[in-house]
Amino acid sequence: MNTADEFLATGSKFHLGALETEKVHPSTRDLSDLALNNLPQAISTLAAVDFVALEKMKAKVPEILRLRSAIAEVLKAGHRIFLCGCGATGRLSLALEYLWREANPKSPDSVVAFMAGGDIALVHSLEGFEDYPEYGARHLQDLGFRDGDLLISCTEGGETPYVIGATEAASNISAQKPFFLYCNPDTVLRENVDRSRQVIDNPKIEKINLTVGPMALAGSTRMQASTVLQLVVGVALLSKASPEQILRFLSELQNYMRSEAQEFLPGFIEREAREYQAGGYVIYWVKDYPITVFTDTTERAPTFSLTPFSHRSAERLLKLKPSLCYIGLPEAKDAKSAWQKLLLRPPRPLNWVEVDDRTSSDYLMAFDFSQKAREFRSWLTKEAQHSDFEISRRDDRLLWSFQDYERALGLPSADEISPDLRPLFEHLLLKMLLNIHSTLIMGRMGRYKRNLMTWVYPTNGKLIDRATRYARTLLKEDGLEISYEDVVRKLFELKGRVTANESIVLATYGSFKGS
Repeated sequence: MNTADEFLATGSKFHLGALETEKVHPSTRDLSDLALNNLPQAISTLAAVDFVALEKMKAKVPEILRLRSAIAEVLKAGHRIFLCGCGATGRLSLALEYLWREANPKSPDSVVAFMAGGDIALVHSLEGFEDYPEYGARHLQDLGFRDGDLLISCTEGGETPYVIGATEAASNISAQKPFFLYCNPDTVLRENVDRSRQVIDNPKIEKINLTVGPMALAGSTRMQASTVLQLVVGVALLSKASPEQILRFLSELQNYMRSEAQEFLPGFIEREAREYQAGGYVIYWVKDYPITVFTDTTERAPTFSLTPFSHRSAERLLKLKPSLCYIGLPEAKDAKSAWQKLLLRPPRPLNWVEVDDRTSSDYLMAFDFSQKAREFRSWLTKEAQHSDFEISRRDDRLLWSFQDYERALGLPSADEISPDLRPLFEHLLLKMLLNIHSTLIMGRMGRYKRNLMTWVYPTNGKLIDRATRYARTLLKEDGLEISYEDVVRKLFELKGRVTANESIVLATYGSFKGS
């Protein structure tokens, strides 16, 4: 959508402020202040939101078992499981495929994950892809989805057009009803989003509602929503654990968030934030959890309006400040082997060059996350110093090391966690720790106000609506009632003028304040 008129012509299609996942969490209203002035309390506040989300999943064990039964039936018949998502839910789908491949080397291709934009969307989003249901249907069919296969769709809001398109296509292709997982109440979706109501009321689609309430950072569904979606699908896909073992798994994750996060994280948050504030850069070197660390580092860009990862051919990005951090896989010798280690398979670019030339194989392979990362970053930043952040698993411990600071977190034993759930446990724990870590780094750098994503950049319908609502929220607090349409028009007017070092939400807010 290139103009305000184009967006406004969609009517209420992207007006999503009524959704729980888009609302402001009452417990984190002071988050930006806490990030700066009381880091232990900030960590405790975010961990408490994760704790509550995990607690709500204890009531979903019957739904997990229902999904697991459907998966087992499909695999026993020799068919495949497809996992679909967009943005954060796309990345969690690819992470689950990674875990499947790691645990099932004899049948790795039984699970196929895909996301809007193809595998390149792991690195950065392709503007607008998620807005088109026909893209989801086309992608599913391009991957060879057939009768007897099962699609499991994850959409944090329950309204993403791309995911809905894939789900409706699957319901017409396969006798196996697709599963549709989402994190907003049915009543709210039915009342506010026509496309969601059509899915919820479709008898050919199985639904699992995982409502967890507002996100800790308003609208940042990479946090609690993607955590519970990855958890539920992961347990169903990867484990044969009993209900009692699943409950123990959830309780153990809660224990870590309640007791370990506050001790483990502060030193890393302080040091990495200081590095950026001093004009420095960071390279994450990852051996054991590449897909999970990659996900958190790439999601920082769209969440906080940072420069995304780039490559030598991305000339336009050379005009911007390079991404604050980058990732390297030390055991990968080149781009091809790095992608293989990241996904445990060759990458799957869409090659829809008639839609976007960034979907091509050549574009994807230009990104090099191998042991050559330091050489590339040195070139990109004109020999700037980079600090190394190493994340690894050693002797049943999660080990983080940054500059001269190192901490190890003991992981649960086989007696505490069912063996087939341990890899999922470790990836989920690391995901939640990294979510808190990166969110509070950005808070210390002023990249959100209170708990509003004021640095979100409007690249699609959902994000245009989100930026509009946040600007209106700030204006209302100052006693200014500006219409939704007027704020949208101002947002589009400023899009071409706001620099990479400015918040378009705050710029929109300021333009009305000054008028």
